[in-house]
Amino acid sequence: MVQFKPLLALILFSLCLIMPFTSAKSTEVHYCNKKANYPVKVSGVEIDPYPVSRGKNTTFSISASTEEPISGGKLTIDVSYFIFHVYSENHNLCAETSCPVSVGDFVISHSQELPGITPPGSYTLKMTMVDGNKKQLSCITFDFSIGFLAPESLADS
Repeated sequence: MVQFKPLLALILFSLCLIMPFTSAKSTEVHYCNKKANYPVKVSGVEIDPYPVSRGKNTTFSISASTEEPISGGKLTIDVSYFIFHVYSENHNLCAETSCPVSVGDFVISHSQELPGITPPGSYTLKMTMVDGNKKQLSCITFDFSIGFLAPESLADS
């Protein structure tokens, strides 16, 4: 019975390492300006898989609601690694959700594969949404992690 407990502990520890690569995570969202009354309210972000894996497709699903219809616009994404700005990109809003967006709930979904050379660690993503007239609709930030182990290294063990 004494030998069974270390084996069980090892199995549980191994599951703790493997499970993050196979699960999604909702992450806490913060508005860029806490006093602003953005027309688009973001209720959450789900990242799948979490933590993000290098060389694998990751989907960011942003749940939001709008107080006014949106016919088009742009998303600007800025990524920081710890405190250093490392990446920026722009997307057509209508490529990430169905346009026109009616008053009420909607989801912005973006999938991307990060290069295998992306360093592991903590990142912050800032997303700014503007309409076709460049009026700011929302601005949020959230943190995410890129795992230290690549999924391929788990398969090799």
